[in-house]
Amino acid sequence: MTARERETATAQLNEKLITLAMNLGVGSVSAYLPTTEEPNIRPFLNWATARGIRILFPISRDDGLLDWTVGDGETEVEGFTGMPEPVGELLGPIAINDVDLIIVPAASVDRTGMRMGWGRGYFDRTLGSMEKCPPVYAVIFDRELVDSVPTEVHDKRVDGVVTPSATISF
Repeated sequence: MTARERETATAQLNEKLITLAMNLGVGSVSAYLPTTEEPNIRPFLNWATARGIRILFPISRDDGLLDWTVGDGETEVEGFTGMPEPVGELLGPIAINDVDLIIVPAASVDRTGMRMGWGRGYFDRTLGSMEKCPPVYAVIFDRELVDSVPTEVHDKRVDGVVTPSATISF
């Protein structure tokens, strides 16, 4: 994508994330800090922070689970997986049970809601361990919504996707 295309996609995507959060009436959300290659959700994170919405960010553990921290969406370090991670007090894996919406990254998502990540399975394990899971939306570029993705037994479907051009519920 050109810089201008990326800028337009960011604006459109974040507008849709804000609308989704407002429609769901979220008071807390689980999100992630995007890499430079992923859709930029930082404007949404700034919007949520400014409105007092509690944001939990994942912290990767070497045992394949995720801890969580409340972050400001800006203060970060490089995690052991090479992904950006926020700085903050570590909360255990069950902290995510209290959020109203889960926003996850994805390499692609198919039209049935099957999400393909980057092969580490962190989010699949987290979603599979939750007793009561709130809505889960993957954030992708339009071209990353595909007809099918390879799946494994542990893979979990998402409830919807947010792209620059649409919010789609499955």
